[in-house]
Amino acid sequence: MSEKVHQIPVKKLRQSKPVVLPSMLLCDFGNLAREVERLEEAGVEALHLDVMDGVFVPNMTYGMPIVEAIRKRTQMPVDVHLMIESPSNYAKAFVDAGADLITFHVETIKSPGDAELLEKIRSMGCAAGLAINPLTPMERLLPFVSLCDLVLVMSVEAGFGGQAFNPIALERLAKLRAEFGPDLLLEVDGGVNVETAGKCVAAGADLLVVGSAIFKHPDYCQALAHLHQSIASMSMDVTKTNEC
Repeated sequence: MSEKVHQIPVKKLRQSKPVVLPSMLLCDFGNLAREVERLEEAGVEALHLDVMDGVFVPNMTYGMPIVEAIRKRTQMPVDVHLMIESPSNYAKAFVDAGADLITFHVETIKSPGDAELLEKIRSMGCAAGLAINPLTPMERLLPFVSLCDLVLVMSVEAGFGGQAFNPIALERLAKLRAEFGPDLLLEVDGGVNVETAGKCVAAGADLLVVGSAIFKHPDYCQALAHLHQSIASMSMDVTKTNEC
């Protein structure tokens, strides 16, 4: 991969891995600026934003204005996960809004030409990646991994709440790490908490998207400390802790 502007956040995240990314979907949007401040004070290093269109997935969330609002409030890398039917129609708008990393779903690739969006995103100064749902065969993803800066392995089906962590994510993380080496950033999303975070990192995850385990805790710093303790318990090499 070439050393371009889009690699700056990728390099930053790679140097800091494993990194916990709060899923802003569960934050208090009535106090968005304060939520970002609280997360920064807790030691968060990047933010994850889930964009749903009500078509590719049954739920709808937010769009470019929220990404732009968060971009104005922080210098942290902003990781945007597009759970939308036609990502090529909106990728530029999300780059312009301030996204540093954009993933879209391999399930939206209907022909090899659709994968060209990865290079288009990269050419606009943003890191590019693909996400894959648990029920989608890995054969759909593997031909495109070499074109990605990161791969997002979903441990739940995108867009559906209240699902249990699917252990297939661990198998997929391990397979991707073994096959594509240490430079590919691996991200995992869905059901990541103190019970599963350490297992995900042990399987190869660099980036862990976390929702309830942070936002349903009254103290974000303590929530992050618990997550890092879970990670450390699975690996003697992990030393990252939070100083509250």
